[in-house]
Amino acid sequence: MFSDNKKPPMEFGGQPNRIEKNTVIKGNITSQADFRIDGKLEGNVKTSGKVVIGKDGLIKGKVECVNADIEGKFDGELFVSELLSLKSTATIQGTVNVAKLAVEPGATFNAACTMGKGVSEGATHKLQATKPNEPAKVS
Repeated sequence: MFSDNKKPPMEFGGQPNRIEKNTVIKGNITSQADFRIDGKLEGNVKTSGKVVIGKDGLIKGKVECVNADIEGKFDGELFVSELLSLKSTATIQGTVNVAKLAVEPGATFNAACTMGKGVSEGATHKLQATKPNEPAKVS
């Protein structure tokens, strides 16, 4: 009667998927559910949900998702249709295409970045990391 065991429904289909620490996967993943990566993934991820890369997580490849929170490492192509949130421990290499970007001080962001909805390929800017706690420089 007073049980709090009910979980709110997932925003996107199904239960979230999780790749645990000390797990290595090579291959491509397609899903409609959220993903949390605490291990290593070499390949591509395509989801209509959210991708979270934990502090010890690493993705090398291409990721297409709606939202992403990154605490760990990413190297490749990242396409986020809404919000990309980089935590202070995040390290990003490669190319990023995102509608909105939030970066905590201390994050390393060495990527060619296209921001905004409807941004053309010709409007790519290079963001260069500076010292921790300083804003990135756009060139």
